[in-house]
Amino acid sequence: MKFFVDTAEIDAIAELNDLGMVDGVTTNPSLIKKSGRDIIEVTKEICDLVEGPVSAEVTAIDADTMIAEGRKLLEIAENITVKVPLTWDGLKACKTLSDAGHKVNVTLCFSANQALLAAKAGATFISPFIGRLDDINMDGMELIEDIRTVYDNYGFETEILAASIRTVNHILDSARIGADVITAPPAVIKSMISHPLTDKGLDAFLADIKAADIKIL
Repeated sequence: MKFFVDTAEIDAIAELNDLGMVDGVTTNPSLIKKSGRDIIEVTKEICDLVEGPVSAEVTAIDADTMIAEGRKLLEIAENITVKVPLTWDGLKACKTLSDAGHKVNVTLCFSANQALLAAKAGATFISPFIGRLDDINMDGMELIEDIRTVYDNYGFETEILAASIRTVNHILDSARIGADVITAPPAVIKSMISHPLTDKGLDAFLADIKAADIKIL
């Protein structure tokens, strides 16, 4: 499974990237706003730092302007993936950009029907939003299962990019189902290492080391 980091914070990306935990990055206007940086400037810095795909989102809602904005974003770096919303206009932009050989991430997916349309339009990635479905008492993981089944039935190459990840269980369940990629905030990815028995074992180990007065250096 590939790990994308859902942030525009350079330091947080760099920390995980140094550990080999970053296969790509997803950004959006809200994340860029939080960083307090210019969208082109911060996206370029992320692209220089990370070798994998960096999703940069258009701000328009009509197809022609989405395509124009997408082409502008593609000038930033070779590893840019244009992110478009899952609307008819978004699918038109996806088709145009993907036919030209560019990577496209179709976002705001909430149904397998939508995911099927995105795959037909040539999407590189489909981003189903797990957490937002959970918020309205629907099962976000069930959507990942449905998309996996549909894509496998017909051999679609569109990668399932599980998004709106809120917990480590979302990551584990996505991996079990077979999502190709997850994108999550740095804090959620880092929390995957936590386990109370690890902490308990380490405390006992340190107590033994102190009692035995063992030193290596």
